[in-house]
Amino acid sequence: MSVFAAAGAGLLCAGRLCAVRAVLPCLWRGKYFSSGNEPAENNPVTPMLRHLMYKIKSTGPITVAEYMKEVLTNPAKGYYVNRDMLGEKGDFITSPEISQIFGELLGIWFISEWIATGKNAAFQLVELGPGRGTLLGDILRVFSQLASVLKNCDISIHLVEVSQKLSEIQALTLTEEKVLLERNAGSPVYMKGVTKSGIPISWYRDLQDVPKEYSFYLAHEFFDVLPVHKFQKTPHGWREVLIDIDPQVSDKLRFVLAPCATPAEAFIQCDETRDHVEVCPDAGVIIQELSQRISLTGGAALIADYGHDGTKTDTFRGFCGHRLHDVLIAPGTADLTADVDFSYLRRMSQGKVASLGPVKQQTFLRNMGVDVRLKVLLDKSDEPSLRQQLLQGYDMLMNPTKMGERFNFFALIPHQRLHGRNHQTNACQSKPSPSPVAGFGELAWR
Repeated sequence: MSVFAAAGAGLLCAGRLCAVRAVLPCLWRGKYFSSGNEPAENNPVTPMLRHLMYKIKSTGPITVAEYMKEVLTNPAKGYYVNRDMLGEKGDFITSPEISQIFGELLGIWFISEWIATGKNAAFQLVELGPGRGTLLGDILRVFSQLASVLKNCDISIHLVEVSQKLSEIQALTLTEEKVLLERNAGSPVYMKGVTKSGIPISWYRDLQDVPKEYSFYLAHEFFDVLPVHKFQKTPHGWREVLIDIDPQVSDKLRFVLAPCATPAEAFIQCDETRDHVEVCPDAGVIIQELSQRISLTGGAALIADYGHDGTKTDTFRGFCGHRLHDVLIAPGTADLTADVDFSYLRRMSQGKVASLGPVKQQTFLRNMGVDVRLKVLLDKSDEPSLRQQLLQGYDMLMNPTKMGERFNFFALIPHQRLHGRNHQTNACQSKPSPSPVAGFGELAWR
């Protein structure tokens, strides 16, 4: 871990598949949800369910990926499009909503990498799927508190967000009320403003529209909601899991297996040993874009999500009201998610950049100085309720049975970052010594 990161924690202030209806009975059953045998009263006919049934009747069974895309991001009825699903009143809660320390340490990580790579005159901070803006707000507070370090750097904020509802919440959280937001729904930059600390901020629907300049990218619980294709190994080879209408029960969906190979099978590794896999082409496209950008212009990407390193099988599940929810019941009313396969992300970087991790959240935050930061905050707090809140937040983030080992950190950095070629050498040095990447090595105080 870099000296700055170690010190920073203590110094901060307070296509249609086939219209064929002949499908195979699905022998696979998800471990996270039921097979769909709920009573009728537990399976309400939502507008999204009507939409999906019409679609399936018209074109045949759909892939799980198409199902996820429709349910989550359909412009008219999508789960993410018109609601605030975060926090205690929503369907799930994220690390930034639990403790300010999480975002503060990520803010230190970005500054640490900026310093380690030569203190570029400007950088863009790009967040994919910023939620309510809570995480970015904590990061920007760190930037303000360490303004003396960043005083000669021109910073801009770029948010990639498809949800109109969430973008409005982000604007309320992050921007200066006295400066009117510029809005242009038809433009790639559909909203612009200024943060409370005076930093320009812009909103986009697609990463492709963000300027290709020296940038640090952040994706916290972003990749897990991208659509996945699910495959089951059968005596006839790999068969994709599809979603069809249950012929036995009206207004109900079921899982089936495709009768023949489907295009997405190309994403399965030829030496795959698991009998059930999930692949996410959209994640591969984004990782390739990030890798290309970082290799050409520098910077880094920090990805935090729950996932695995190519070991898990069935992870597709739903959440509603902070509880597991049958993914086929009442579509459009619950979040859908699948664990991130970090081995796939690493493979999709195609060697253009170096990758670090995944490391468990508990390890990453400890390496970043979470214990030091907690002590500073506790020492500054006289209120028992605030101290209890800090300790409970710490436990949720770090406890192995809670978020500590459930979530992982993964980074993409330029190859030269690991070989020290970002720094100038003096006459006594034939080869510079690279500083370690914060969070991915043990904490070392000097």
